[in-house]
Amino acid sequence: MRLEHIEIDNLRTSPVNVRKHGGDDVSDLLPSIRSIGVIQSLLVRPNCDGYEVVSGGRRLRACQMIAKEAGKIDPLPCIVLQESDDAKAIEASLAENIARLPMDEVDQYEAFAALKGQGRSVEEIAAHFGVTERLVTQRLAIANLHTPILNSYRKGEIRAETIRALTVASKSQQKAWFKLFRDPEGDAPTGRWLKAWLFGGSEIPIAHALFPVEDYTGKIITDLFEDGQFFDDAGAFWTLQMQAVLERQQAYLEAGWSDVVVCENTDFWNTYDKVKRAKKDGGKVFIQCHSNGEVEFHDGWLEEKEARRLDRAAARANGEVTAEPKPELTKAAIRYCELHRHNAVRAELLKAPQVALRLMVAHVVAGSELWDVKPETQNVNGKQAIADSVAAGKAQQAFAKERQAVRKLLGLDDQRDYLIEARWASGETNLAATFARLTQLSDEDVMRVLAFAMGETLASGTAVVEALGHVLEVDMTHWWEPEDAFFDLLRDKAAINAMVAEVAGKRAAADRANKTAKAQKETIRGLLDGRNGSKKPESWLPRYMRFPMCSYTKRKGLPPVDQWKAISGLFDAS
Repeated sequence: MRLEHIEIDNLRTSPVNVRKHGGDDVSDLLPSIRSIGVIQSLLVRPNCDGYEVVSGGRRLRACQMIAKEAGKIDPLPCIVLQESDDAKAIEASLAENIARLPMDEVDQYEAFAALKGQGRSVEEIAAHFGVTERLVTQRLAIANLHTPILNSYRKGEIRAETIRALTVASKSQQKAWFKLFRDPEGDAPTGRWLKAWLFGGSEIPIAHALFPVEDYTGKIITDLFEDGQFFDDAGAFWTLQMQAVLERQQAYLEAGWSDVVVCENTDFWNTYDKVKRAKKDGGKVFIQCHSNGEVEFHDGWLEEKEARRLDRAAARANGEVTAEPKPELTKAAIRYCELHRHNAVRAELLKAPQVALRLMVAHVVAGSELWDVKPETQNVNGKQAIADSVAAGKAQQAFAKERQAVRKLLGLDDQRDYLIEARWASGETNLAATFARLTQLSDEDVMRVLAFAMGETLASGTAVVEALGHVLEVDMTHWWEPEDAFFDLLRDKAAINAMVAEVAGKRAAADRANKTAKAQKETIRGLLDGRNGSKKPESWLPRYMRFPMCSYTKRKGLPPVDQWKAISGLFDAS
């Protein structure tokens, strides 16, 4: 058995594949593969036409569809079976391992980075989760991202393919792109267009020159619209730039650095396979040249493998190397003990619900290999007015205040956007520490943490929200009042006129039926504000903000209304 990445044109469905029916529909796989690629390796074996897929035919069909849409797709991770391999056993092992892997790219990065921080190699991390080393290195490359970009991705504002392209960009390129992305009038390139923006342009800004600009004999182009200056001859620029790079390289060597590596233009700088090392400890300098003329200098790093080799050599020189004794139990024996102990603990846990409650809350807050819990980020789809309104709302303010109180209960002093954000990135130690803290709290405080954790992970726009609104008898007049952001989003004239009738009466609505939607909204606002001596209606709440939500017309298309109709029979409405 060996692991390879194989071009999709060399893969065929095997005639012995156990799935004979129901494999044509791959709609459930397409979103995940489009977003983060193929996670679980296909099982294949060689044949005269390349390789036949023994297990993973639906993954192959989904990738074929994506390749047809996009024109290409990366080689697929495959386990190549030998004659002696037991395909069923390998598939079962892969399925067990892959179940432990978070399904979000950033969550995967955090899980991998946690193991990396514990000294695990890329190979060991890949084996731990049953994935390819290539996937691990791809996810670890996320460490290169500008933090605001990473935060925007987690909020659903940036797509995965854009993130992948940005991992190979320099910090200054990332910051420039993000500034453009945040500009309402900007046109930040995304996806494959981003790669062209990063690497395809021939304009090299003079700010990237390491040499005196007066040494350049070509023309300097001035952009009157963008307020920038560029070199007109890339070849002449790079001749001078590389001379300056080599001079810097020599200066580093003379300063006592063990080596200075000039990376090729096709390479990109990463830290996932390197460790920090000072000059006196053999650290090197890496010089990264980018196609846009920018040059980055990374001082004090070593390749991970070289660092380990130097550490072993130093240990031998100091007489510290001793043969590491073998564990007294084999891996199989350890697993035997683990499973029996696990079952005994589970059986005893059934007798201690209060302990189980605390452990469950710890899992929600800190995450684990088997728990996939994420905070509701309240994505506003780029609408800043909605974001501002929600942030200023009484309910959001109350929720944010409780977040600080819960952090204090748990002994957390960080200021992350969410309580449930670290997930399993901090490893099992963090989970155990959270559990230990919860065992010291009263039942009342534990329930308080649980209530907050449930609120932070409650998905918006779902039937559960409608159900809770009914069960909790939520009075929106306590948490919300009519505001400009709400009225600015209203477009339907018939619905607006029905609101006029609620606020001013049916006669007023009839008198204003032919007026514009804008004029009718102004009528409602004027009455609500008590303008011109009018009597303000008491606690008016539009039907859209009530529990359950109601529409103003007989037209369909309001999800909360449909959701409540689907579940209302499950609750006692008396």
